[in-house]
This record gives sequence, C-alpha cells and structure tokens, in this order.
Amino acid sequence: HEAMTDLIAIMSTLVDSQGHILIDGMYDDVAPLLPEEEQLYSPITFDMSAYCSEAGVRRTIQNEKEKILMHRWRYPSLSLHGIQGAFDGCGCKTVIPRHVIGKFSIRIVPNMKIATVEKLVEEHVKKIMKTRNSPNKVSIKLEHGGNYWVADPNNSQYVAARKATVAVHGMEPDLTREGGSIPITLTFQEQTGKSVLLLPIGASDDGAHSQNEKFDISNYMNGMKVMSVYFQEIAKL
Repeated sequence: HEAMTDLIAIMSTLVDSQGHILIDGMYDDVAPLLPEEEQLYSPITFDMSAYCSEAGVRRTIQNEKEKILMHRWRYPSLSLHGIQGAFDGCGCKTVIPRHVIGKFSIRIVPNMKIATVEKLVEEHVKKIMKTRNSPNKVSIKLEHGGNYWVADPNNSQYVAARKATVAVHGMEPDLTREGGSIPITLTFQEQTGKSVLLLPIGASDDGAHSQNEKFDISNYMNGMKVMSVYFQEIAKL
C-alpha cells in the first residue's frame, strides 16, 4: 500500500461530480430554504453566458440562475486544494512518497457548526481508510475554522444602504451573499452587539487580493457619495 494511493482514494470519496459532499451528515444542520429567502434570488442580475466564459467552462452543474447562486452562496461546498509531499517535477524521474498530506476545505454555511463538521470529516476518513485494509496510518488536522455570518437584508442599515445606492446609481442594488470568508465581520457583530453591513463600492473585476488588484476612480468617487447618502438615510431611521 502506497501512501499516495491511499490518500487519493480517500480524497476521491469526499465530493461527487455534481458538487455534492459525500460525507454522511454534512447537510443535516444546513438552514432550510425559506420562501422569504428564495424570492431574493430571482431579481439578482446574473449573466449565465458571461459566468461560464469567465470560468472557462461550457456549462455548469446547475442550469438555473437561482440554483447556481444558491450553491455558491447558501449551501456548503468542498474543494480539493493539493497534495503536499508528492513529487511533481517534469521529466521521467519518479518518486514514491513515504508521507503525503492532502488539503481540502469545506465552506461553512448557516447553521453548520465547525466542531460537528470536524467530527464528521474525521469519522468519514477513518471509515474509508478501514475499508482499504491498509497498514498505513492516517491523521486529520483542522488548520483553521471560521464560523458563518449572515445578515438580515431587512435590517435598517440595509434599508438605508439600498436608498443610498438608488440615489447615487439610479438603480436597486442586488442583495447578495458570498462564498468567501471575512471572519472579522462576525467578531465585530458579537463584540458590539450591533448589526453589521457590508457595502461594496468596487467592481466585480477588481481582482481583490490579487497581484494586479485595481480600484476604478469612478467607483471611488461614487462610493464617497453612497456613503454620504447612507449616513443621511440611517440618521432618519
């Protein structure tokens, strides 16, 4: 039994071709989709063709806009990121690694608990390893975990932000979620006991955190206007 073979066998059991996580119990605590939330997805501006083009694919797993957004924003997902310890050099040289580390992440969504997810992952990996009857040893380590954060779009802050956006840009803003993590948001909310508003003023192609990140001057100017009107509107509520 080679370590790499066992690792790949384990990682191949984590998620299927439709993006569904195969770990038992992973969806048990996911918040149900209520009608009030479901109706928020239809008005969102989303170009399927542009999305596929930017992703470099001909089609997506989900065929409907609403389902794509839900699977990006409100359902958990599992991504494989790499294998440490494997030889990946070019040419005919080959190496059988003695020790390898597989890295993957699971997006936490409302109402999932990190401790529960960690326990389910450990049980799954050990179960698969046992079926392989391998003499190799396996261990599971959680490098980092961040709790989910979600806001009430009907909160007074969001009402003021929508009015400010309409006043400056002349159109209703999309109320979106995001698959990424901003852990400090939840910390602010828990420490202050107040609601938190995320009010983006950049463009979708700014390339946040990338090597060539940008910020358009027009968005900078309009962003100041939005913030000014926002403070005026929030003062009225």
